[in-house]
Amino acid sequence: MPSPDDLRVFITVVRKSSFAAAAQALDASPAYVSKRLRLLEQELGVKLLHRTTRRVVVTEEGERIFHWAQRILDDMEHLLQEVGVTRKEPRGLLRVCSSFGFGRNVVAPAFSQLVARHPALQVRLEVLDRLVDVVAEGFDLDVRVGDEIAPQLIARKLADNHRLLCAAPHYLQRRGVPRSLEELAAHDCLVIKERDHPFGVWKLRAGGLERSVKVTGPLSTNHGEMAVQWAVDGHGVVLRSHWDVAAQLADGRLVHVLPEWRQEANIWAVYPTRLERSAKVRVCVEFLQTFLQAQPLAANAAALRHKG
Repeated sequence: MPSPDDLRVFITVVRKSSFAAAAQALDASPAYVSKRLRLLEQELGVKLLHRTTRRVVVTEEGERIFHWAQRILDDMEHLLQEVGVTRKEPRGLLRVCSSFGFGRNVVAPAFSQLVARHPALQVRLEVLDRLVDVVAEGFDLDVRVGDEIAPQLIARKLADNHRLLCAAPHYLQRRGVPRSLEELAAHDCLVIKERDHPFGVWKLRAGGLERSVKVTGPLSTNHGEMAVQWAVDGHGVVLRSHWDVAAQLADGRLVHVLPEWRQEANIWAVYPTRLERSAKVRVCVEFLQTFLQAQPLAANAAALRHKG
């Protein structure tokens, strides 16, 4: 029978399309990865991969075994959860992703508390500026800001959140206060490459109305914290989550503009259906929900920023 460790190596190589990238993800050497794949091919008697100088291509037989390997490893984990202590005490590696600002300011501190409470649990957190395919990229959990979620995934709401428009007082004094969404097209807007919306298009809601406006400006980024600082410096209007700008609004560095308009961007835990019964995912999601509800997101994030 093939070793579960060898199956795990094979799955990682397929997901990364590279021996070097798989070795890095597994904290192993490329030579180790190559050896385990060679032994697995000998065990199964099939060619799993075509190796080229630039990337790894999965064979037709390898595709079938890849799907079986995922099921086997998931079933083994569920078996341990059913008969062992892991139902109450989660253990093993949990692969999590989130966005830059939210991941750094909120998710990372939450996991610091989680692993202290559950020492048998290991968390690998990656922060990314793009929408993640949790199934194809091998993540167990995506802690996501935004309501655009694929129907084949399980999504559990962790907290309410919305994005709002704001700008520095001296910018508004210089350029005037926008009185309608349409006027934003004539303003300098600080565009952020959000994971859940097209770049440069702000979709906002006021009551039952929903409108989209195309915005441009001299500065744009994929990092929300930089855009907020640019807004404080007076470079334009920014659309940012309430939790991320509450401190600046409270002390007057930013002013809320067009307050009737907002963009829903709630906080979700998103994970594949195959992990619906995973104890470590369940414990993590329940902890995050409790963590976020214990104190307001805005106050929590602001306090963390002042510490750092």
